[in-house]
Amino acid sequence: MKLLRFGTPENEKPAVELSEGKRIDVSAFGQDYDETFFATGGLDKLAQWLDANAASCPEVPADARLASCVKRPSKIVCVGLNYAKHAAETNAPTPAEPILFFKSTTALSGPNDNVVIPKRSEKTDWEVELAIIIGKKATYVEKDEAFDYIAGYATHNDYSERAFQIERGGQWVKGKSCDTFAPLGPYLVTKDEVANPNSLRLWLSVNGEMLQDSNTDDMIFDVPTLVSYISQFMTLLPGDVITTGTPAGVGLGLNPQRFLKPGDVVELGIDQLGSQRQVAVAYS
Repeated sequence: MKLLRFGTPENEKPAVELSEGKRIDVSAFGQDYDETFFATGGLDKLAQWLDANAASCPEVPADARLASCVKRPSKIVCVGLNYAKHAAETNAPTPAEPILFFKSTTALSGPNDNVVIPKRSEKTDWEVELAIIIGKKATYVEKDEAFDYIAGYATHNDYSERAFQIERGGQWVKGKSCDTFAPLGPYLVTKDEVANPNSLRLWLSVNGEMLQDSNTDDMIFDVPTLVSYISQFMTLLPGDVITTGTPAGVGLGLNPQRFLKPGDVVELGIDQLGSQRQVAVAYS
């Protein structure tokens, strides 16, 4: 299944994209895509409900705003420097273990919402990433069991303010958590539809210029390794998001470096998981 959410902020509703591409409002199912939905077998229940009710569901308006494909999770866990070529472009050593940091859930936004360049920003950067959505509570998971704990996958843009992240002291979270810095979607694609999450093309362009064009097979630590590793340090709850790192081609790694300015258009996507488009605007 492809799960999506739509509507104005604070009035968002769950929806499903059917195999023929039609998007239907499934509000009548009675649950949004949150922790409770995933924890109580919501994916299976929704699939069964659709068999009987899909035909009577209203169609999502073609001009509807798309929201984050999951309702605010308990946490967004991020992995840094997880692509070999990205580590090289930033002159960073290849990590011996995954580098972990958090991104505030208030950064979540829709896949086509504007990205807001924050106050006093000097270096707002882009990062196309594969996101993993956790399907059930995960603690001390073994690598060979990791896929059992995954609900699905989504496209994510891990926006980063590099001056806040690197030059202001402390942890990376300061440069990662500004409002609109976590567009997620357009949909959550359930794991049964993605044969190998570590063999997906992902790409990003700015103003039509392709800057990131790679494959998840360049990950240093693959999807099951990340789920297992992170679960050794914290409990992952249903609906939590793991965002798995970005390939080469970020603004920080270009020569000369390049960062977003108002009016720039960022487009990105991942094979099988859909695409996004954001316009950069100044904070007002």
